Amino acid sequence: LIMFAVPLVIGNLFQQLYNTVDSLVVGNFVGSHALAAVGSTTSIINMIVMFFTGTSVGAGVVISRYYGAHDDEKLHIAVETTMALTFICGILLTGLGIWVTPYMLEFMSTPEDVLPSASIYLKIYFSGVFGLLVYNMGSAILRAIGDTKRPLYFLTVAGVINAALNIFFVTQLQMDVAGVALATVISQCISAFLVIRCLMHSEGAMKLSLSRLGVNRRKLLLIIKVGLPAGIQGAIFAISNVLIQSSVNSFGSIAMAGNTASQNIEGFVYTSMNALYQTNLSFTSQNIGAEKYTRIKKILATCQGVVVTVGLVLGFAAYLGGPWLLQIYSEDADVISYGLLRMSIICTTYFLCGVMDTMVGSIRGLGYSILPTLVSLTGACGLRVIWIFTIFAAQRSLAILYLSYPISWAVTATAHMICFWRAAKKLPKEDGHPVRG
Repeated sequence: LIMFAVPLVIGNLFQQLYNTVDSLVVGNFVGSHALAAVGSTTSIINMIVMFFTGTSVGAGVVISRYYGAHDDEKLHIAVETTMALTFICGILLTGLGIWVTPYMLEFMSTPEDVLPSASIYLKIYFSGVFGLLVYNMGSAILRAIGDTKRPLYFLTVAGVINAALNIFFVTQLQMDVAGVALATVISQCISAFLVIRCLMHSEGAMKLSLSRLGVNRRKLLLIIKVGLPAGIQGAIFAISNVLIQSSVNSFGSIAMAGNTASQNIEGFVYTSMNALYQTNLSFTSQNIGAEKYTRIKKILATCQGVVVTVGLVLGFAAYLGGPWLLQIYSEDADVISYGLLRMSIICTTYFLCGVMDTMVGSIRGLGYSILPTLVSLTGACGLRVIWIFTIFAAQRSLAILYLSYPISWAVTATAHMICFWRAAKKLPKEDGHPVRG
């Protein structure tokens, strides 16, 4: 588990660097308004992208099971169907993202001094989002068979290029927000090219042939069965975060800049914990396919122990180092103050989010997708929306707003634990027997 997760953690950290480098460059070379503009787009990007990348969860579960069962024929068909679906979704998302950009920014009450830059950033970002989807789906295929190292190599190359182009476009070509968006698009396309090339040169069932891409109806339905609820959950999660971002926007561009800087630092903690969710999902799915049921609870216990440790250590380290880390993004004292307020609440309780996500990995690995989606939508998303329109509305402060996160994490994690133990009881008591139903 650890050997599988470590490259995944490092890879996730490199992916997090995309937004972080964007924020660092505009915060230091352009100003706090540009930092606020980049940060205000994060929840919109997540809302649309997470819906489509939810299908990668379904693909990962299906491919992991075929890999664990050593069924090469079905594995090959699943890989081709997954990539064909990705290409279709990538084209749709490009048009959809560009189209909804002005409406979403207006819905979020984006301040007038931030709106033009935010709009430019989003439109350029979505024009190249195809590369992001292709990389994420291709890396999900590799993770499903236990390969977390090559996606890390690809992200490392793309991350270095992204950082170099960011600095060049902004400092040398004076492109401001447009420059960091263009750098992100180029680097994402490079990572997509590398992962496609890897799959095309693979041997056996994993080999991808672009000329023979097609959608197998049965495999597509299996992927959608798990992936669509996961995508809907991710999108609605992001909608609740859009409402929170809208509430942050009402406190002005300086508060938005502090919120953005804090989010970027928190992102490194989250992506580290999220690697345990992906690890748990892959290991559980493979062992279900191999009919090794006695390992399932051991996998969950190990992943939870690691994710709590990672969440506590990195979360408190980020908060304690906050005064210095936030200065990397902006030296404005007010921006730092707003950032520290958010970190004091989010970073110190972030391990609860890791516990929640890791529970979802086990449940989805068992083959349940709608169940964790309904629990997450009710416990996390629904609770946050209710919080905004009741508690926050009665006492408008950023501290009250941010408290919605740890409370929703704790409630939802508890509900997922109950669901897992009920689902695990249905597994055969001994290894080597097929799961019924």
